[in-house]
Amino acid sequence: MESAAGKLVIFSAPSGSGKTTVVHHLLKVNPKLSFSVSATTRKQRPGEVDGVDYYFLSREDFQNKISKGEFLEYEEVYQGLYYGTLKSEVERIWSNGNAVIFDVDVVGGLNIKKIYGKQALAIFLRPPSVEVLMERLKRRETEVEHQLQERVGKAQKELKFEKEFDIVLVNNILAHTLAEAESIVQYFLTL
Repeated sequence: MESAAGKLVIFSAPSGSGKTTVVHHLLKVNPKLSFSVSATTRKQRPGEVDGVDYYFLSREDFQNKISKGEFLEYEEVYQGLYYGTLKSEVERIWSNGNAVIFDVDVVGGLNIKKIYGKQALAIFLRPPSVEVLMERLKRRETEVEHQLQERVGKAQKELKFEKEFDIVLVNNILAHTLAEAESIVQYFLTL
C-alpha cells in the first residue's frame, strides 16, 4: 500500500454538524488515515479517553505548551476554553506512513490549511440549516440553554467561512454524507 505520509485531511464545521461522526467513519474504512488528537482545556465527557479523544490539559499546561511553541495551531474557542493541534501529532502520524485527519474548529482548520497548502484538503461540513443544527445540539444533551445559544451564535459566524475551504459538504442525509466523504478523501489520497 502506498504511503499517505505528507498529506492532511481537515474536517471543520460548526459544533453539532456531524464532523466527529464523519471522521470516525473515515477512520474505520480507510487504513491510510490516522486521527490527530487535539488538545483541549475542556472537561472530559463520559466515555472519552485522554490521549484518544483529546489530550485533556489544564489551562496552565496548555499555556505552557503555547509558550514553548508546541502547537501547530490553537484557539480560545470560548472564554477560558482552548483547543489546539500539537505539532508532535502530525510528526507522529507521518512517521507511521499515514495521512493525518483532523476534526477541528473552523479557524483551526483554516490555519492548518494555510500552513500546509496543497498537502492539505480542507473540507467544511455544513448542517442543512441553523435550525437543524440547533436540534442536533439539543439531542446531544451536553449543554444548557445559554451554552446552546452561544454555540448557535458561533455557528452562524463560522458558516461565513465555508467559501474559504476546498470543499463544502452538506450533512443532510448521513449515509450520503459518509459515502461522499469517503470518495472525496480517497481521491485526494491518490493524487
